[in-house]
Amino acid sequence: MPPPKPTHQKPLNFLKKIFESKEKMMRGARRGCVRLKGAVIGIDDEDDSTFTITVDHKTFHFQARDAEEREKWVRALEDTIFRHGNRTLWDNHRPPPTIKDFDNKVSEADAYLQIMIDQTKNLEERIKAMTDVDEKAKCQVIADHANVMLDNIKHSIVLLQIAKNTAHPINGIYQARPIPASSNISPNLGDSGPVGTVVQQGIELGSECVESRRHSHSLELVHPAAATGLVVPPMSYSSSEGEDDFYDANDSPFTPGSQQPTPTSLRSFDEEAQTALAIGNKQTTSQAIIGKTPSVRQESGLSTDVRNIDYDALYDDDDEYDVEMESQGSVIRHLLSQVKIGMDLTKVVLPTFILERRSLLEMYADYFAHPDLFIRIAELKDPRDRIVQVVKWYLSSYHAGRKSAVAKKPYNPILGEIFRCHWEFPESREEEAAVQDGPVPWCRKDQLSFIAEQVSHHPPISAFYAEHYNKRISFNAHVYTKSKFLGLSVCVYNIGQGIVSVLDHDEEYTVTFPNGYGRSILTVPWIELGGTVTITCQKTGYYSTIEFLTKPFYGNKKHKIVAEVYGPDDKKSFLTIMGEWNGVMEAKWNDRDNELFIDVNALDINKKQVKPISQQEENESRRLWKEVTAGLKFNDIDKATNAKQMLEQKQRDEAKERKDTGVEWKTRLFQKYSEDGWMYIRPLKQRLLQTSNT
Repeated sequence: MPPPKPTHQKPLNFLKKIFESKEKMMRGARRGCVRLKGAVIGIDDEDDSTFTITVDHKTFHFQARDAEEREKWVRALEDTIFRHGNRTLWDNHRPPPTIKDFDNKVSEADAYLQIMIDQTKNLEERIKAMTDVDEKAKCQVIADHANVMLDNIKHSIVLLQIAKNTAHPINGIYQARPIPASSNISPNLGDSGPVGTVVQQGIELGSECVESRRHSHSLELVHPAAATGLVVPPMSYSSSEGEDDFYDANDSPFTPGSQQPTPTSLRSFDEEAQTALAIGNKQTTSQAIIGKTPSVRQESGLSTDVRNIDYDALYDDDDEYDVEMESQGSVIRHLLSQVKIGMDLTKVVLPTFILERRSLLEMYADYFAHPDLFIRIAELKDPRDRIVQVVKWYLSSYHAGRKSAVAKKPYNPILGEIFRCHWEFPESREEEAAVQDGPVPWCRKDQLSFIAEQVSHHPPISAFYAEHYNKRISFNAHVYTKSKFLGLSVCVYNIGQGIVSVLDHDEEYTVTFPNGYGRSILTVPWIELGGTVTITCQKTGYYSTIEFLTKPFYGNKKHKIVAEVYGPDDKKSFLTIMGEWNGVMEAKWNDRDNELFIDVNALDINKKQVKPISQQEENESRRLWKEVTAGLKFNDIDKATNAKQMLEQKQRDEAKERKDTGVEWKTRLFQKYSEDGWMYIRPLKQRLLQTSNT
């Protein structure tokens, strides 16, 4: 079946019909019908032939013959949705109208209506007094047209008021507007329901589905036969809706996230909604929503007074409030309207409210949330044990980076930004000497130190380095992040590698990084990892492959991993590890019984030690982003956005100045050693070698 061609017929009810076979298509027996108005197309990089269409609170799964055919389908569907779904009568670049604006317009229409009624009555009085038959007949035609127009205007005003009260009910109850006796318009017009009908918050009864039923009712009134020809169903459907295989359990069917914004759903009603929320059960719901962002004084005891803010405490507080994406629907949909599937998101500015309260450079430090597992690599004598320990440390390093169940994006580091920290150990001693020539000069020899720098802005490349002096082990890495839009998901490719250097054994373990996926970005976003990772040691020949498995097309299994560990020249692995990277993983050995490999949730996270912000340099992460962090913590999004924009503008101004003066940017802590590789300027191996030579 070839991809559908965009059509200009019936733009508001364009449908994608699904047939099980050509024979059934000829008979008109379709398997399902998917409405494309307001639909969102989604793909997955892990599968090259499947795609999804999400609309009417449902997700439909489709499979093409191959990647090329899927590409044709996706492009044709996107083009059709774009052509017909964006035909609005308001400017998307202007602020959306508020309830007050709406009421003012309705009142204005009422005033003009009254003027027209008076003028029509005057015309009718003049007609009665006319004696010229021809003139009287001409004026009567005008009067008849005026009365028809009056009826249409009255009709329109009532429908507008019904739409407003349906989308934004007073105290959760639909209030029908009193209709003048002279209007002759039925108060039960369409499917609005009787006065007093409870309308569930968050469900737009004025959406396309209700609109089609109301339109059908109108057709019956005008011409009974016309209604029978209406083939548009009230909702998208599939004959297999009862089968679990075709139901995406991760997307709640009760959220309005898949609906295309309408003039009423794009309104800025937030302030009015706070004073007009429902009573009873609705009031309980509103309190639950508001309760997700309590005042900081109640939650953490932090002061909101600008003069008394403890910025260090803001970063120590790990509580991340979940984002209600449905409440930010118009912002997210406006963002999505600017991008197409497969588009690079590197230069797309994301809204501030989805930011995590820390820089990406600080997030990279989470690789060492369990530093004891890292330094344990250097303590083992057998190379086979060391490769297994490298795998164990690596697999335990991802769960700590997710402070919230909801996927959030850390700050994009600015060029030249750095982050420094270190970790204590139970056996650390105060009298141990500091490593003054190391990456963190105040860090002692029995502590693990970490430093990161943003070495490039376009493309965005971060480099980071960690070392433990006494254990003679270090880690150097660089990561180039590239984002891609997948419809209902965003993929972040982590391009780069890291090297674990075990100096006492002269070994280097090269590791790569998985991709990150932000799923369900229109509802409650969540994160998963995907892709193949390799860990190799060229000297010993030991290596490992790790598969981060994304949620399959059918089923609900998330966060799964399968790792295989091989010896030199082995074709069969001696160890298989299976489980979840954010939970329990089991080890299956070839030469002994199976056992628990690691349970990351049972591990204590060793909190990193960071110098107070007042003692940090101007380009250190926490000092740079402290105002943005404060704005997000205190739920002052405007303040956070302004602070973020000031940093970004400063970066643009500095880049322009360098371009105008011909000055090239120079990194401070890392140097380029290959086309894409970056190395710390004074690694532990180099410093120890210099010490031994002297």
